Amino acid sequence: MRPIVDEAPLGLVRARWRRHPRHRNRNRFRKRKRKRKQKRNGGTTMRTDRSRRLEADALPDDAEFALCLTHDVDRPYKGLRGLYYATQERPGYHLRTLLPGSNPYWQFESIMELEADLGVRSAFYFLNEQHLLAERPVREWFSPSNWVQHLGRYDVTADEVVETIRALDDGGWEVGLHGSYHTRDDRDRLREEKQTLERVLGKPVAGGRQHHLRLAVPDTWDHHRSIGLEYDASLGSAAECGFHYGYRPIRPFEDNGSDFLVFPLTIMDQALPDPGTEFEAARRTCERLLLDAARNDAVMTVLWHPRYFNEREFPGHRRLYRWLVERAAEMGAWIGSPGAFCQHLEGEIEVEAEAESDADAELDARDDPEVTPVTGSKADSDGKTRPARETDPGGVTDAADPTESEPVGTDSPTARGES
Repeated sequence: MRPIVDEAPLGLVRARWRRHPRHRNRNRFRKRKRKRKQKRNGGTTMRTDRSRRLEADALPDDAEFALCLTHDVDRPYKGLRGLYYATQERPGYHLRTLLPGSNPYWQFESIMELEADLGVRSAFYFLNEQHLLAERPVREWFSPSNWVQHLGRYDVTADEVVETIRALDDGGWEVGLHGSYHTRDDRDRLREEKQTLERVLGKPVAGGRQHHLRLAVPDTWDHHRSIGLEYDASLGSAAECGFHYGYRPIRPFEDNGSDFLVFPLTIMDQALPDPGTEFEAARRTCERLLLDAARNDAVMTVLWHPRYFNEREFPGHRRLYRWLVERAAEMGAWIGSPGAFCQHLEGEIEVEAEAESDADAELDARDDPEVTPVTGSKADSDGKTRPARETDPGGVTDAADPTESEPVGTDSPTARGES
């Protein structure tokens, strides 16, 4: 399968929305944001302290807030689960999905077309589960929950999946790791899954999310960091939407000099009111969180499972997703994947480091009496040339105190929804 769209630089996303006449209110949000920054920073927006990199100034392109789009690829094949669903509702429809060539959960092309039309890119996290009979202990065969987990399992190295992964990457989407159920406590298995996905992709993956949001805090993050991942997006709830873990990504190992990031999950599709029957209630929930994100210069992360774009079984979700992205763009948000956000942050860090190095060199030059400037020197009465006293032309200091960070929960999520 070839890419549906050509690769588009993420920086063009905001430019496309900027030209739309519906988005004129963005200047109002932008002015308010500049005033908030200046108030926090004592009248200047300059920041150089590395500990403040996730403050508002870290947002790309002077955005009002960031919206990170993610998709967990749990079950791209409906498979035999259609038999179970047929006993619950609409037996004719669900039985027809078992016919050859019918697979309503395969929504990759549909999502790519939708996001290409919106001018955005997202992250797809691929799952590589162990085979229950071939790779798991015999004692686990007798657990009904394990069989439920096993139904719908797919092979990430299958030709169709490989072609899709490479098409996503070629089109500018992020491909990441969806750590399987048991990898919360199994670093070796997590490393193996990462290496398998990277062989398929042909390059390293930056991050991902744990299946079912299963976390042992901070041990699972330490596993991620040790195998070379840059971020995780598992911290959140499958039952409630909101900024429960603060408005910014978290650095759990900052004291150790690590740049590993945690993107708290703000919205999971199944935690919203059902947009098929309560679309306005679901829309109001999203609107409330978008406004909260804009007020707090937040990084907002959302999860829409690919199967939820199937309108026959999950009506309203595709429409709500489009509305969410359009509304965020209208409000002046940067929109992209967590991996793209990390790339922006790395660029900001490099610029910061260069600025700090230049500033240190200038201070050293001023303090060193042996340094003779090229210009601006004068001769003292003893005939020796001394550096002239200089005045800082900008008058800008870096003494602004960082704002207080949001409280971070330490309990692992208990939700067991399919994620």
